Amino acid sequence: MSTQSPQFQVTLARTDDDLRAAQALRYAVFVRELGGSGEMVDHQAGLERDRFDPYCDHLLLRDLKRAEVVGVYRVLRSDQAAQAGQFYSADEYDLAALVQSGRKLLELGRSCLHPEYRGGMAMFHLWSALAEYVAAHDIEVLFGVASFHGTDVGPLSDALSMLHHNHLAPEELRPVAKTYQAMDLMPKEAVDRRKAMLDTPALIKAYLRLGGVVGDGAYVDHAFNTTDVCLVLDTAKMNERQRRIYEGGRNSA
Repeated sequence: MSTQSPQFQVTLARTDDDLRAAQALRYAVFVRELGGSGEMVDHQAGLERDRFDPYCDHLLLRDLKRAEVVGVYRVLRSDQAAQAGQFYSADEYDLAALVQSGRKLLELGRSCLHPEYRGGMAMFHLWSALAEYVAAHDIEVLFGVASFHGTDVGPLSDALSMLHHNHLAPEELRPVAKTYQAMDLMPKEAVDRRKAMLDTPALIKAYLRLGGVVGDGAYVDHAFNTTDVCLVLDTAKMNERQRRIYEGGRNSA
């Protein structure tokens, strides 16, 4: 697959060089910027990698004017997860409800943008390509962990509580954190919604606008210096307005 505009092109990684470009951007964002780590991180080469990379597809967003990879999305279908032995997020969440649903699943992960491209059209181009990928593989449910920066849940109480009270996944599609960090840290009526939204990362808010919901409990990932939630998006329940957001980059420059 390949989508292109005058400035941006999104393709699947096809070569070792493509994959290294993705891993280099991930290192810049997840390791240098956010302080993450991992067993297979190559600090000398500046590559953030793990054992799932060979089994996944990697969407690469290139700025054609700079000939540089500036955005990445890693995706893992059920058949690929079977080859890998599990979904990536199964280390953090019990995914039994999703797996037993019989729906066609796609796990999303390692989404990141170069700092200069955040808040612009770059993410819409990645999402447009993701929408094409979802359609090509008849995917019914998207899911994956998304992160708050830091491992202290205290400052995240409003945001986590808002997610739990307002956006909890239906039981039949609800992952449950294995090392369980409660998200209902305050009563619904006590949540400062403005603060909650300000504290919620842009990617999580984008999924919420699309109709995304969250699993039961957060997972504190000390290796990556994050507090994770498991997001679930049932494509059948996306309304037309939400679909336009999801596919919004398709005709953009």
